[in-house]
Amino acid sequence: MGKIALLFAMLFCIPAMTAVSYASEQPQLSKELKAQLIGSPVFIQIFKEERTLELYAKVGNEYRMLDSYRICNFSGGLGPKRREGDFKSPEGFYSISGRNLNPNSHYYRAINIGFPNDYDRYQGYSGAMLMIHGDCRSIGCYAMTDSYIAEIYRYVQAALLNGQAEVKIHIFPFRMTEANLQRHHLSTYYPFWRSLEPGYAFFARYHQPPAVAVVNGQYTVSPPMELHGATPVASQFALTQPK
Repeated sequence: MGKIALLFAMLFCIPAMTAVSYASEQPQLSKELKAQLIGSPVFIQIFKEERTLELYAKVGNEYRMLDSYRICNFSGGLGPKRREGDFKSPEGFYSISGRNLNPNSHYYRAINIGFPNDYDRYQGYSGAMLMIHGDCRSIGCYAMTDSYIAEIYRYVQAALLNGQAEVKIHIFPFRMTEANLQRHHLSTYYPFWRSLEPGYAFFARYHQPPAVAVVNGQYTVSPPMELHGATPVASQFALTQPK
């Protein structure tokens, strides 16, 4: 009964909870522990406005930040990528496998984000080959320094080789605090950004990437199977259809 009560508490409290920055609450990991975590499951968050990529690794039952990296460049400003040639860098919830890795990219190392995902396809968005890569140059990608992408790539590749089925990459226009959302409430992208907030809030609270699905063209967020040992439900946090 205790587990069932906890599950229902998680399911029905997420929409109301205040989004905070989990990264800011965490103590720094030592270099020794970081080295030991190569091969552990990993998770990536990207924040456009802050020009930040955060890499997390699983430690025990939660994900801890390995490091925060300055993004050299992205293009098109805030807002989701909608069509080929708009020069936008994607926003949304993506996941990758080993086939998304390119160790011999023209931009040193590259990780294909997986655009378009199911949400993008439902919306009719177009584009391909959107990456996190090196060389500090971007047309629709997230460009890092070569040294940064080398480290990120190393952890992602090791996690996949060690059995992680997929690595989640969650991309936000900014940290999804209520203050930031209100600051951008007049944007044409505001309804879409509101649909991303539950995913940000879930990780900030539970220190686990949520299960994300697309139902009737909307992102839905639910606890991952590790938290409740069942197939993730796909309807608890669907918001109104973004315009």
